[in-house]
This record gives sequence, structure tokens and C-alpha cells, in this order.
Amino acid sequence: MGHVFISYARPDEPLAQLIAEELRGAGFEVWRDDELPAHRAYAEVIEERINGAQAVVVLWSGEAARSHWVRAEADTAREARKLVQASLDGSLPPMPFNQIQCADLKGWDGQSSAPGWRKLLGSVTELAGKPAADNQRVKSRDVSICILPFQNMSGDSEQEYFSDGICEDITTDLSKVSALEVIARNTAFTFKGQSVNVCEVARKLGVTHVLEGSVRKVADRVRINAQLIDGASGGHLWADRFDRDLTDIFTIQDEITKEIVKALKLKLLPEEKKAIEKRRTNSPEAYNLYLLAKQYWVTGNHGDVRREERVMRICSRAVEIDPYYADAWALLAIAQSSLRYNYGRDVDDGFAAANAALSIDPDIPQARLPIVKRLLQRNRDEEAAAEMEKALRLGPDSWEVNKEAGRFFLSQRDLASATRHYEKAVELMESDFHAWAMLSTCYVATNDSARLREVGKKMVSESQTAIQHDPSNGAALGILAGGYALLGEKEKSREWIERALLVDPENVLMRYNFTCVLAAFLGDKEEALKMLAGTLAVAGEYQVRIAETDPDLDSLRDDPRFEKVLSGARKRLGISAPEPVTSPAQP
Repeated sequence: MGHVFISYARPDEPLAQLIAEELRGAGFEVWRDDELPAHRAYAEVIEERINGAQAVVVLWSGEAARSHWVRAEADTAREARKLVQASLDGSLPPMPFNQIQCADLKGWDGQSSAPGWRKLLGSVTELAGKPAADNQRVKSRDVSICILPFQNMSGDSEQEYFSDGICEDITTDLSKVSALEVIARNTAFTFKGQSVNVCEVARKLGVTHVLEGSVRKVADRVRINAQLIDGASGGHLWADRFDRDLTDIFTIQDEITKEIVKALKLKLLPEEKKAIEKRRTNSPEAYNLYLLAKQYWVTGNHGDVRREERVMRICSRAVEIDPYYADAWALLAIAQSSLRYNYGRDVDDGFAAANAALSIDPDIPQARLPIVKRLLQRNRDEEAAAEMEKALRLGPDSWEVNKEAGRFFLSQRDLASATRHYEKAVELMESDFHAWAMLSTCYVATNDSARLREVGKKMVSESQTAIQHDPSNGAALGILAGGYALLGEKEKSREWIERALLVDPENVLMRYNFTCVLAAFLGDKEEALKMLAGTLAVAGEYQVRIAETDPDLDSLRDDPRFEKVLSGARKRLGISAPEPVTSPAQP
């Protein structure tokens, strides 16, 4: 569903509210500043919402033209090429906005047939996409629920990982109840940080109930508030507060799940009860460390070796505390594998840790990914494909598995399969700007220009969100430059490349991404070869293997300097050239 931001002057609020209601009625997700959360800074939220919107509707009037806030919001939208303008009183927008088309809503009273409204709606639809009809989701159960992201009330943004982890675990537990349909975590997390109307959420998602809550974690104490709400009436069916020692965290999760099942009048089968009560670990300390490591892995700076080192340290401590914690072993294995093959560090390649995870839980799909990577490095492609197939069979809805499957099939030049798995990865983790960038590679290689522009917009919006949290995130800076290049804003792309190289010059992944941007999108062969030479001079084996088959670098392959750079990297790492790919690339 398209996200729309509305900018207006305070005296124009009645009309802004009417326009918001009409856009919502047309199926768009609409945000205006009446929904500002009480605990966050005004400017921070406004910037976040504008960056995340596909269209920004600016409502001009004499008062709005004098508002520094409206002008600033309009300028940000204009720079991002998502500005939609309407005049409420017949006056022209101020300079430089008077050079852009503007819908006339003077005297408009909500009539959908009015020319000004049709013009505004058409522009919003063009930018934000055709809105999906409500309740199009096929319902598989009579009772359904969306677990909204729990609000972090700890007074420390660094504790966000804990509240997110609690919410995800409750989602997982409720998913084990056969009589209950649970909305996927990724869909629910699109509402993260928003002040939402619960009944509107229920209507949009087609669910009967919504669970919302908050988490406060201070030292060794945790307080969780949870409310189960009827999606039609907005009434509370159940609410409770749990104020306990952190050691009781698993008991609290069990109690919340059972109370929800009870309030919904569902029957919990014996095997379902057993599955819910089965914990991956019985150690609250190990659990807390795993959630922290997972957050660093998902949101950290890709290409900065410190991310892998940090995750490895934290997971190593978690498995010291609980040697039978399969999830921690699997994440440790993934971090080790990346350190070994992406950065050439002299560490275990994750094979031992992966097998430790599988010996505890043979059905954990993520543990098979380091094994896939080891087999690929040893040119045992058929065995690697078999392991990849096992991982996909065990974890068809795993973000990590689908993203690695995308990489695997792209290395085989199986573009159809790579595209399918990258599309699944961004569906599961919309904030993964790197997966969006890899999807753009697939669309470029298959000449899918229709989808390419939408992917470019997502690369820009999701990278901007990451940069707001960490301005030094080199990977996000790199993807942002690529997104602007995809959208045809070449000068802006080059500006971000220069800025990123000043901020994070040692980020190998970022520099490799710039090589792809220069070669595939900016058409600068000389700079691309120069960037590639510097990158592969220090890159690990895995990155060199990617360069050997990456479609983004196809424009460089007929230049003798390209093979010279690859040969030098292979010689440095002591690896041989790959066998030619016999299967043709798919159109």
C-alpha cells in the first residue's frame, strides 16, 4: 500500500483532515502530524515520515506559504521527486514551487468528481502506486490477529532489540495455534514507530483482533504491558501488566500467549501447548545476548568488519552460557563464515558452529548457509545446491535463507530464481536496503524497467532511514547512491559516492557497490575499473567470486584490465579461475 505524507499550515487542518480521509478511503496509507508520538522529537519524526513516503502532498495557502515548516517539507519532497501540490485558496505556490504543476482545490468539499481532486489523486497514484483494495487477503481462519511492534519504554533506544525480540517471539508462539491466523512479522512491523488507529489496522489487514503492548527493561527487571483489542469495536478483550525479574521473561511470554488463546476462546491442542512451551534456550541471559547480536546483524553496517566481529563475540558468549542454544550457534556460524570469506580473516569458517547448531536442532535452516558458502568456495557446486535446497525447504519464510538463496542463484546466473528469492527477502524484511539493491541487479539483467524504478525508490527510502539512525553506515550510503543513479539523478549519485568515501573509505562492500553503480548505471567504465582494482586488492575470496559472475559488471568484461584485476586478486588469495558457466543466463 502506498504511503502518503500530508504537509499543511495549522489553520488549514480541517481541509487537510478531509483530504487525508479521502486518500485513506482510496486505499492509501496516510500520515499527517496529528499522529506524532508523544515520546519522540517533532523534527525527527517528520523527517522519517517524509523519507518513508512514496508521495508528499503539500497543501498551499497564504498561511502555508509563510510557514518555514511547510516550505522545508516541500523542498525535501521536491529534491526526492515525490512532491504533489494543491492550492486550497487559489493562490500560486511560492518560488521555486510555482514552476511545478499544482492541483486547484479552492472551494473543494470532498467531491470525488472535482477536476482538482482527480488531478491530485492521479499524481499520488502515479508516485505511490495503485492502492490495493482492503481485505483482499485470503483468510484461512475465522479468527486472525496482528501483533503490532511493542513500544520500547526503556528510555534507551539501544534497548529496541529487546522489545522487538519479545514481539517476534509472541508472534512465533501464536503461529503455532492451528485455529488462529497470525499476520506475518514483516507486515506488522510496517507500523513500527507509528501512532495507529487499531480499528483501521484491523480493517486494512483484514484481521479480527490486534495485540499491542510495550516493554520496559531496566537492569534485571522487565515490565510488559499487553492489550488484546477487538478489531471491529476497538474494545479491550484482555489486558494485563507483567512486572517481573528478567529471569521470568519466558514465563511472561507463555502467560501472554495462553491468555490470548483463552480470550479468543480457542482450543489449544496438547501438541500446540507443548510446542509453545518449548524454548530455544532456558537462559534469559543467553536469550538477551542473542537478541542483541541479531539486531546488530540485521541493522549493522554491511561491509564494516566490526559488525561481524561484534556479532561473533556476543554469540560466543551466548553459547558459553548455554551450549545447547542452536540459534546462537547458527548466527555465530554465519558471522564467522562472513569474516573468513568476505574479509579473509584467519578465523574458523563457521562450519564447526553450523554443525553444532544442527546437532542440537537439525531443522534450523540458517545453520546450513555457512555450509553452502564453504562448498561454493571449494567449487563443489552440486553439493552446495543440495544444501541450499535443504535450507529453503526448512525455512521457506526465512529472510536469511532467501537472501542467501538470491546470492547463490545469481552466482549461477539463474536470474529467474535469484529474482524470486530476493523478492521474497524484501517481502520478509522491507528495511533490507541491500536486498533491494541486489533485486535491482536482477531487474537490470532481465531488462525489467517497469519494476526497476520502484526498486530505486525503495533503495533510496530504506537507505535514508538507515542513515538517520547511523550517518556513518557506509553500506547504506552506497545503496543510496545506487538508488539515485537508478532514478536518473546522476549528479546526486556522484555526490553521495564522494561523501560515502570520506565517511567510510575502508568499507569493502560499499566500494564494490560503487563499482556496480559506476559500471551499470552511470556508464563510467574508467572509474568503475579503478574502483574495482582498489576493492579487489583487499577483498576476500567470496567478494572475488561474486565479481566473476556479477551481471552489474558485464559492461567491463571485454576490457583486458578487468581480467587482469581478477587474476591479481585470485593470485593474492591463492584461488583458481572458475569453470565457465554452461547454463545460459535466463532472459
